[in-house]
Amino acid sequence: MIVPAPDPREVREASLEELSRLRLPLPPPQFPLVWEPGDEIELRPTGEIEARIAVLHLILARCFGMPPQAAMSWLLASHLVEMVTPPEFQFVTGAKGDHRSFVLHHDALFSLAWVLGLTKQLDPTMPADDRLVERLPNIAEGETFRQWRSRILAAPQHPADAAALLDLHYCLDWAYLEVGRAGRAMPGLVDANAIGQRRWALEWAVILRGPYHDEPPGWEEVDLST
Repeated sequence: MIVPAPDPREVREASLEELSRLRLPLPPPQFPLVWEPGDEIELRPTGEIEARIAVLHLILARCFGMPPQAAMSWLLASHLVEMVTPPEFQFVTGAKGDHRSFVLHHDALFSLAWVLGLTKQLDPTMPADDRLVERLPNIAEGETFRQWRSRILAAPQHPADAAALLDLHYCLDWAYLEVGRAGRAMPGLVDANAIGQRRWALEWAVILRGPYHDEPPGWEEVDLST
């Protein structure tokens, strides 16, 4: 569902109000908007987001001891091998790569779960919902991707709401990094890494359409440098 994007300045004003409420520093006046007036927005297809959640969940299982043979068997049974990125495939099959960076994907997964309505809140001061695992594929019991999709009731967020949360996390990412550089305490139980992961997921899930936007990036192509 493609819809007109909300006024980016009104959304930014709300994001800055939230930063002020959390007593976080505000980005400079020239800090870019995420989209322009007149742009359109949509979410990636639900099935694509569900597949990304399942792959991230599997990678986390590998991080915490799932054998590579079992992981590959699950991917094959779920017909998800093609949804795994090259770095992820190397990690799943041979534990190659930065183990810590893959563990951090827990918050990216949490963010995607919010996009599909599998969790009700994405509070920047609170860690992932403890009950989230109940809404994810039960890999240990052999629940396949198809079986999981038939069990859950995905209710995707409205694209405008997801875009507003993307703008907030764009600002939060900047603010949390500034707080870290200053050696100040974070406003809650979430650190800058978690905020960055949540932003990564939202940047990937929310598709922006307009004259200044490129084609939607792949998972590994999401740019968090600005």
